[in-house]
Amino acid sequence: MIYIVEFPGKSKAHAWFAFDRQDLLRKIYVSDARKEWEIFDVVTARELLDLVGKIADAADAREEFPAICNLGEKHGWDTPLYRADYLLGEGVFDVEAVSEIDACVAALAQRSPRHKIFWSDSQATAALEHDPIFDNEAGSWGREALNAQLVALEILEGNQ
Repeated sequence: MIYIVEFPGKSKAHAWFAFDRQDLLRKIYVSDARKEWEIFDVVTARELLDLVGKIADAADAREEFPAICNLGEKHGWDTPLYRADYLLGEGVFDVEAVSEIDACVAALAQRSPRHKIFWSDSQATAALEHDPIFDNEAGSWGREALNAQLVALEILEGNQ
């Protein structure tokens, strides 16, 4: 399992979990204000034009959608373009590959700048004793929240 501890500025830390990476992605997508394709997308310039009912070689496409046409002409109409608004900027498409997990973690970081992700049960349980993120008052609330999450999921027995 994957465990996330968020440290909101004015309230106590809270912890939540995801069964695996796909579940983590799903939970971030549904809890974010942006649409899924704004958080992460891979599309070609040709597909972008197709979405608005235009054809790549049509004169009206260049007139109405010059930015998309510039992308197609510069990088090729069928080259994968990555969109990850929290990483690249709003509405920016780039040929440099972006991973979906990085895009979603950036979305999480936007809403909760102070957070920590533990990618396994063993990482999370070890963190209760050894992670310096828990070494202050807000951190102690995070430790409590993570411990409670691990107990609720029966990874730990009560009062660790």
